[in-house]
Parts: sequence; C-alpha cells; structure tokens
Amino acid sequence: MADFGEIKSVDIRELWPNEARDFTPWLAENIDRLGDALGMNLEITASEADVGDFSLDLLAKDLGSERPVVIENQFGSSNHDHLGKVITYAAGVDATAVIWITESVRDEHRQALEWLNRRTHAEIHFFAVVVEVVRIDASRPAVLFKPVVYPNEWERVTRETAERPTSPRSEAYRRFFQLLIDELRETHGFTGTRAAQPQCWQFFSSGVLQGVVYGASFAKGGRARAEIYIDQGDAEMNKALFDSLVAQRTDIEHEFEEPLEWERIDNRRASRITLYREGHIEQSEEELCEIRVWMIDRLLRLKRVIGPRLAQKERMPLATVAST
Repeated sequence: MADFGEIKSVDIRELWPNEARDFTPWLAENIDRLGDALGMNLEITASEADVGDFSLDLLAKDLGSERPVVIENQFGSSNHDHLGKVITYAAGVDATAVIWITESVRDEHRQALEWLNRRTHAEIHFFAVVVEVVRIDASRPAVLFKPVVYPNEWERVTRETAERPTSPRSEAYRRFFQLLIDELRETHGFTGTRAAQPQCWQFFSSGVLQGVVYGASFAKGGRARAEIYIDQGDAEMNKALFDSLVAQRTDIEHEFEEPLEWERIDNRRASRITLYREGHIEQSEEELCEIRVWMIDRLLRLKRVIGPRLAQKERMPLATVAST
C-alpha cells in the first residue's frame, strides 16, 4: 500500500518576511513561474514604476503582444485600496493585462474583476492570483500560483472577432504560430505561452536576461527567421553583450553545427543573432509545416547552445520607469 505524505501549508512570511522588500524582488527573478500559471510569456521591464503619485510593484511586457502588463502584489486578503490601484495602474500604462497577486480574494473583489472582464474592451484582461506555499512532510517549500479570476477564453476570442475582425493573412499567422507555440510548450517545455497573436512574429523570454528573447518570424523578402533578439533598453549594453558573444563565434557555431548570421545593426539600439531560410505565410500547409519544424529546431538549438552563455552574463538591473 502506498505511503503518502501530508501536504502542509506554510506561512508565506517564512520565505518572504516583507512583501515589498522580499517577495516582489523574488517574483521579478522568477517571473516565468507566474507566466506558466497564466499561460503568458512575461518579461519584467521595471520595478517600483511610477504611475502618477503611486508606485506599481512590477511592470512587465507580454512578449506575445509587446504590450504592458501590470503586476500588483499584496500580502493578506484583497482590499478596496488595491482594487483601485490596479485599475489606476492599468489606465496609467495602457496595460493589456492586470495581475493582482494576494493570499486570498474576497468575494466582492472577485465579482468586480469578473465584471471588468465581461464589460471592458477585449484587449484588457484582469487576473486575480492566489499565492500559496506548501510542503509535503519535511520537504522543501513549493510555491503555487492559483488563478481564481481570469478572462473566459471563448468569450475573449468571440469578442475580439466581433470588435476587431482580422484579415485572412493575419489569421494565417495566428494559426501558424499557435501550432508552433503548442508544440514548444507541450513537447519541449520551451514556453508557458498558450495563445498566438494575428501577427508575423512571436517572441519568447530567454528566462535569464531581461531584454534578450528568442524569436520566430516571417521577415521581409520572403524569408523565415529564428533568432536571439537583444534589446536591454540601452544600446551600449546591447552591443557589449553582442560583441561578447561574437568573440565566441567559432565555438558557438561549432556547437550549433550551422553558421549563424551575426547582425550587430550599428544604426539601431538592438542586435540579433539569427538564421534565415526561404518562407512566407502564403505557402502550402505542407510547406508551412516544414518551416515550423525548422523554426522549432533552431529555437531549441539556440537555447541549448547560447542560453547557458547568456546565463553567465550579469543581469540588467531593473529600471524605475516614470509614466508619461
């Protein structure tokens, strides 16, 4: 007969005594855990960002849409003060999503967020997430993010279709990248992203350096592309990181087993390391499948070969961004 352990709740203050000083910095460093729980591809862009006279805990970016995401943390039970804040922050940064993390959500606040998801524009989503810490017997503690309020996916897609009809070409991009995302998530554990956008590109967090992402796209000139895109918000930092990788070019390409394109792009802030092949969205389903297989293979290889080198680099410090 199996011998099961006992799941025990742990007071989150044992891990993070203070929400602002301890939990928020931890979450910034472990944002992929929250993203996986919500099926989003999140990257932190600022900590303690100014929004008017208030200070937002974390400002992130949804790499699927490049739109801002508000993340507000609160120890204890949800309250009216934080409800007002998350709405204020959403308006102040024109957010695509609001994520309110707390230990428990009061019924009236759950109802308010569900009402907002039903009544506001389809491009803004409200989430309430309960954070819990548990252990089995004397095991190490485990952190759980449990969404208790989230937009209804069917309703969201229906409303988007009605409010913002997309072209056949945009829908073709959505279908192509949805299949790519699903395979990367379900087969390879590459991302927690669940929904593709009707656009010609898709970015994925590197998970090790802010502003450095993996990307798959259809570029100009009838070419498909897989890449590492470097934009940490500062041209000097971007070029320094790029140059440090170029210095390892021989070893990187040997491990990768294929030449790479090293695009420093001196007239722009960002740089990229990329691969190209012929491909455009109007091709047959069989040809698009071949392109998708090619993209997935190159993304996995980029992460395997260059990912560990990125992890060795010093993280870019979180900026404090003032609203404009």
